Amino acid sequence: MTDLYQSQRAMRAMRTAAMQRGVIAILDVGTSKIACLVLRFDGPGRTRGNDGIGSLAGQSSFRVIGAATTRARGMRFGEIEAMAETERAIRTAVQAAQKMADVRVDHVIACVAGGDPRSYGLAGETELDGHPVQDADVARVLAACDVPDFGQGREVLHAQPVNFALDHRSGLNDPRGQIGNRLACDMHLLTVNGALIEHLIYCLKRCDLELAGLASGAYVSGISSLVEDEQELGAACIDMGGGATGLSVFMKKHMIYADSVRMGGDHVTSDISKGLQVPLATAERIKTFYGGAVATGMDDREMIEIGGETGDWELDRRTVSRAELIGIMRPRVEEILEEVRSRLDAAGFEHLPSQQIVLTGGGSQIPGLDTLAPKILGQQVRIGRPLRVHGLPQAATGAAFASAVGLCLFAAHPQDEWWDFAIPADRYPARSLKRAVKWFKDNW
Repeated sequence: MTDLYQSQRAMRAMRTAAMQRGVIAILDVGTSKIACLVLRFDGPGRTRGNDGIGSLAGQSSFRVIGAATTRARGMRFGEIEAMAETERAIRTAVQAAQKMADVRVDHVIACVAGGDPRSYGLAGETELDGHPVQDADVARVLAACDVPDFGQGREVLHAQPVNFALDHRSGLNDPRGQIGNRLACDMHLLTVNGALIEHLIYCLKRCDLELAGLASGAYVSGISSLVEDEQELGAACIDMGGGATGLSVFMKKHMIYADSVRMGGDHVTSDISKGLQVPLATAERIKTFYGGAVATGMDDREMIEIGGETGDWELDRRTVSRAELIGIMRPRVEEILEEVRSRLDAAGFEHLPSQQIVLTGGGSQIPGLDTLAPKILGQQVRIGRPLRVHGLPQAATGAAFASAVGLCLFAAHPQDEWWDFAIPADRYPARSLKRAVKWFKDNW
């Protein structure tokens, strides 16, 4: 626990140093693509309001000066499966982005989609003796949080204070400077499989890159795809990637829950490949050009040429109706959404005042999803695109780049975390998941 605490602090220091030098790379290591963006920082500049501890802090303005993507290799379910393949793909993306930016980059901030994330809601409190709250008191109350035994081989990825209470006043974003006798805090802790992080760090080292920050893919997708009101009132972001679908729930501008489903767009492609007996590359092309989730009467008449190069004339001249293709795709899309629904139910999502759900990621671009998703997830569903970022190429503005854009925002405006406060060395801090939602119920 202490090791991770120290390594997270070291990463923060590295990130600050890289930002002072002016450039840092963003790396979205996904199952189907690896995206690299090179950011140049222009120094302090206010782009979004800073609302206290844990919210978007340390403002600085930036622009994208280099961007590249490459097909991911050696990845499965958002995790590294073949080290040499992944290393080669990362190297390709980073070198192409560096060439476009005409600058060398040593430090990267990365995000991960897999790793079996688990959320915990923690609580802690400390006595104040009636003096104004200072940084040391915030550190004390964070240290007092009762960290659950999350098991061997798991690492803390995020530990963010999401709510403070001073005496009987709850719902405070930043208690510093206020006077009271008892300070309480609710914290959201996200753990992932430690091997995932170790593999990523080792892979980046082999590419001569230093890891200056790490974030959950579901979290950064939420930062970029949810508008400010949605983050404030309560919303879920569903990032439908290639091999994994991440979900994050935001409330009062903080992530209070995250999870992931080990299914994504690649599984739909695989179903098409088996159903039509075509290679995966052909299945991907058919899905991209003709795919859909809801069939209409027209689709029986629209015939798709499958094509092929097997040399068997009959086999290569086959056609399939679009309705049949949708019949293959829809069950898997429904299965992914049903799985997401059950995770949201487990998180107590129905207790939020606004039940907005935003779908993003490459998998969200399947036509007809906006009709199918509300039937499974509930009424308030929209397909989201990430915020526009200064200098981002047009090709990288779609939903597939939600986590890459979110990672840029995370790099420029990191949220305060547990390790940003000087927690006493002798105190390194499970409540049920429902706790993550409980604190704000008392404030509404």
